[in-house]
Amino acid sequence: MDASLTHWINSAAGVSPFLDRMVIAISQIGVPLMVLAVVLQWWARTDRYHVRHAALCAGLSFLLGLAINQFILLFIHRIRPYEAGVTHLLIPPTVDWSFPSDHATASMAIVAAFAMQALPRRTLALLAVAVLVCLSRIYLGTHYVSDVIGGTGTAIIAAVAVRLAYRENSKLDAFATRIL
Repeated sequence: MDASLTHWINSAAGVSPFLDRMVIAISQIGVPLMVLAVVLQWWARTDRYHVRHAALCAGLSFLLGLAINQFILLFIHRIRPYEAGVTHLLIPPTVDWSFPSDHATASMAIVAAFAMQALPRRTLALLAVAVLVCLSRIYLGTHYVSDVIGGTGTAIIAAVAVRLAYRENSKLDAFATRIL
C-alpha cells in the first residue's frame, strides 16, 4: 500500500513542466521559508515573550528532530523509491537513506512546537507550508509516504521532548526570550 500510494502521488511527475517547477521550488525553499518565518516571530508585537518561547521551542525541536533522524539512519537503511522503481525522480538523486524524511521532520517539528504553545493561527499557516513540503518530497520521487509519516513522528517526539525539558518562564527561558 505504501508503494502504491507513493506511486500514485508521483504519477503526475513529469507531465506538467510548470507543476514540476513549482513543486521543486516548494521542496527547495519550503523549509528555509519556515525557518525565516520562525525567526521573524522574534519581533512579534502581541504576546511577545510567549511567541519568542514558541520560536525557541521550534528551533530546538527542529534540531533535535534532525539529530534523532541521524540516529535512526544508523539502523534503518531503506532505499529510495526511485531506486526501487516505484517513482520517477525529478531532482538529482541523494546519497543518504530514505527513512525518515528530513524535510518532513524539519517542517513538522516547527508546526508541532507552535501547536504545543497554543498559537493556532501561526500553527495553521505553518502547517499549510509543511504539508506542501511533505507532499513535494513524495511527488518528486525522493520519499515514500511512510518516510514522510516517519519524519512527522520524529518531529512530534522531538517537540514533546523539548516541551518537557524547556519550560516557559524558567530562568533560562526568561534570559533567552529577553535578548534583543
